[in-house]
Amino acid sequence: MMKLEGMAETVTDFSSRGEVAGPQAQALRGRGARSAHAGRHERLARVAADDGWGSLEELLEERRETQIIPERASSIVSRNISPDVGFEYSVNPYRGCEHGCIYCYARPGHANLGYSPGLDFESRIVVKENAPELFEKALNRPGWKGAPVAIGTYTDCYQPVEKRYRITRRLLEIAEHYNQPVVLVTKSRLVLRDLDVLQRLAERRLARVAVAITTLDARLARLMEPRAATPARRLETLGRLSEAGVPTTVMIAPVIPALNDHEIEQILLRARHAGAEGAAMVMLRLPLEIAALFREWLEDHFPDRANRVLSLIRQMHGGRIYDARFGKRMTGAGPYAWMIWRRFENTCKRLGLNERITPLNTALFQPVRQGARNIQPTLPGLLEMKEEE
Repeated sequence: MMKLEGMAETVTDFSSRGEVAGPQAQALRGRGARSAHAGRHERLARVAADDGWGSLEELLEERRETQIIPERASSIVSRNISPDVGFEYSVNPYRGCEHGCIYCYARPGHANLGYSPGLDFESRIVVKENAPELFEKALNRPGWKGAPVAIGTYTDCYQPVEKRYRITRRLLEIAEHYNQPVVLVTKSRLVLRDLDVLQRLAERRLARVAVAITTLDARLARLMEPRAATPARRLETLGRLSEAGVPTTVMIAPVIPALNDHEIEQILLRARHAGAEGAAMVMLRLPLEIAALFREWLEDHFPDRANRVLSLIRQMHGGRIYDARFGKRMTGAGPYAWMIWRRFENTCKRLGLNERITPLNTALFQPVRQGARNIQPTLPGLLEMKEEE
């Protein structure tokens, strides 16, 4: 380890070890991760260290500010090859997510940009400003038949930055113009801002919204998902969407052993009463840098049960912290995973969830290949929701 002269940071060469270490994690208000360790692609990792002049606190304070990084993407519609998820095509307007969910499986993607999967993931948000134009071009490609497109499956398409940039709103307007079926995935009440478009799409069976509810405990939610909507507001969002005729699904994602696994039945019951017709569940995934970030967070907030949680996770993955194989990574295996999935399936059956899922309508899709309409960018800030998230 080498200390740089006159600087409040430590540089460590990780090229031979492939691991990340750092000083005592700092709890930052409104952030999920406790640190900003470098990603797996970086040969040198820089971590803050106190030099005796109080500069560490100043460095950490800078991490509180969210930075918006514009990007001109080359493409926007991704094709999924995993059999573990229920969609083939997806669109994600943003990289990084200010919700700050500590368990988010998208965190390692920030390392590909040279940023930390920790604090950088939730404070450096990349905005794909040309996403609507690219989406429309994709719908006009020869051979596109209107297969359903999932929006926000990687990072939340209704995270706070959407209030300003309105990219998801514009994607929905394009989908309406082409009769393109879409599925939205979110934790945010901001989706209600676009209820008018969603209602019109739903009338033609072109829209479905999945709302993720990880816990009903507001305190736990604030620790795990610091800038996402509260559990009560997510249930309210499910109810408002359902009342408006928009088909909804509740997602319990992720189930964390010894932390929120006891809430499965209650989450499904409350969601069903709110109007959800479908339900899905995902077990906790800890690939790449997420394992160290989650362990750091767990030992900070729940030191009394950290070893128990990690032990159960390993039991589901053959003694490892994570199993990346298709068919295992999102479900786990072994007695504990078997028990959790039986509880979920039995409760869904008892409540009538997943019994009457109306498929999205792909027959109405109509491309406009001769002169696609001109998309005018929406000025940031217009029609923002006034209520707090």
